[in-house]
Amino acid sequence: MAGDPYSALGVQRSASAEDIKKAYRRIVKTDHPDLTQDPAATARFKAATAAYDLLKDPDQRRRFDAGEIDDQGQEQGTRWRQRQHAGGNPFGDAPGHGGDPDLSDVFADLFGHRPGGRSAGARTTGFGGFGGFGGSRTDQRGDDVRLLVEIDFLTAVRGGRSRITLPQGGTLDVAIPKGMRDGQVIRLRGKGAPGIGRGAAGDAHLEVRVAEHPQFAREGDDILLVLPISLDEAVLGGKVTAPTIDGPVNLTIPVGATSGQRLRLRGRGVNGGDQHVELRIAMPVQVDAELTAFFETWRRQNAYDPRKGMSDSA
Repeated sequence: MAGDPYSALGVQRSASAEDIKKAYRRIVKTDHPDLTQDPAATARFKAATAAYDLLKDPDQRRRFDAGEIDDQGQEQGTRWRQRQHAGGNPFGDAPGHGGDPDLSDVFADLFGHRPGGRSAGARTTGFGGFGGFGGSRTDQRGDDVRLLVEIDFLTAVRGGRSRITLPQGGTLDVAIPKGMRDGQVIRLRGKGAPGIGRGAAGDAHLEVRVAEHPQFAREGDDILLVLPISLDEAVLGGKVTAPTIDGPVNLTIPVGATSGQRLRLRGRGVNGGDQHVELRIAMPVQVDAELTAFFETWRRQNAYDPRKGMSDSA
């Protein structure tokens, strides 16, 4: 710790002993080395630990406030207690650690440690308990993870299975419920980050992205399809084959059908929705001389203006 121990804990000099303890507990919850790998958080935790170690003792706090000792506990140029150990742990036997019941109480709320022994199921880390700061740690549930998974359109609307790669390695076939929408989340229990000790693994939350389909689109539980029809089918009508999400069906084209006209297939959508078929007249690849001659004659005898009235409203 270097500087003001009150600043290291984020409290005023007038803070009560309970306020100091609460401030330290907040820092432990966010910056403890067992909870984060952030070097800056580790530095904050070390500074806060040294500050708490100094200020939790009423006599030490009084002497620091009076200027008799500095933030390192030094008095008249001599350390009143050697904090730095040969092994490099500045807090291993510092006041307030080890068997100190006051500091143990702080960790009890966070890690389940109780003075006088290790709690059931707890284990010690390779860094001497709490990341090198003494004590022990209970089993902890693993973190939840959030994954993005893309599934094809028909699997989403029909339901099915999709194979995903788990963050800890390996693959898993996931059941996709029928009617899955873009942005919905599937929860996989126990497929998140592994737990600590005997702690259960966290959950995996799969956020679904539904890939576009070259023919179908979706509006709620309705399916939309643009269906090309030939010139003669538009004029004469007839039966054509139309694709649906459950397979092809026969569709009746009315006589004189026009582009943009919609036909409805009841119950052919998702979960009882409908499929709407929008007709679009497609001209032949090549307009031959016979077709040209026919329409030239037809136009002379039956000309009409489908844009009539549009200019009046412009």
